[in-house]
Amino acid sequence: MHKFFVPQNFIRDNEAIIEGEDVKHIYKVLRLAPGEEVTINNCNGEEFLGVIKDVNKKEVTVELKEKLLINNESAIQIYLFQGLPKSSKMDLIVQKNCELGVREITPIVTERVIVKNEIGEYKKLDRWARIALEASKQSKRTLIPKINPPIEFKELFEELRKMDLVIVPYENEEGFGIKNVVNTLRDKSIEKVGIVIGPEGGFEEKEICDLKSLGAHIVTLGPRILRTETAGFVCTSLIMYELGDLGGKL
Repeated sequence: MHKFFVPQNFIRDNEAIIEGEDVKHIYKVLRLAPGEEVTINNCNGEEFLGVIKDVNKKEVTVELKEKLLINNESAIQIYLFQGLPKSSKMDLIVQKNCELGVREITPIVTERVIVKNEIGEYKKLDRWARIALEASKQSKRTLIPKINPPIEFKELFEELRKMDLVIVPYENEEGFGIKNVVNTLRDKSIEKVGIVIGPEGGFEEKEICDLKSLGAHIVTLGPRILRTETAGFVCTSLIMYELGDLGGKL
């Protein structure tokens, strides 16, 4: 069944009004017609079984039949803090981490970030938000991950203090990996996990020392050096496998 995210202000009197790019996708690509069932998400984590009432080139009207008890979100909330990469690499980072289940993504400007001027280019947030929305549709997320504006490295620490666990992959770390971290924390209640990924040039040694002083776990992802866009996928996947729902419940 096809799923669509509709803002709450477009839902009233048990009807949802779909507008924008989804309309063309519905009538031209999916060729959905009145009487067909769809799932409507109100962008606040609530989902409804709907039946299409009317389709035209401007909007699609959906009658909401019942609320669905669906929650595809993991009990582990992962917050990704990504060193701002060059060109369009952030597009891929947003897309794939949203598919994997990340709750929020925040670009960070570290010492070795090359495109530091991009911290003021907030127009990119709109594109990243659209990518997050499309990834949420494809992966049937219940919530759309939030894409935050870029922050400076010094601002990162206030955010990390809110986490139950902070993981920082680092190419100079040897031996101590995510499995080791998880094994030492089996008896601890973990709900919020912060993952901090360095940019293309990696972290400065001082930045790693600062993160350690905050209680972050500095880990290796293996003997091979991963690109900045790959490191986030791998780290998120490992955490989701060890603590979340990736790979099933059994």
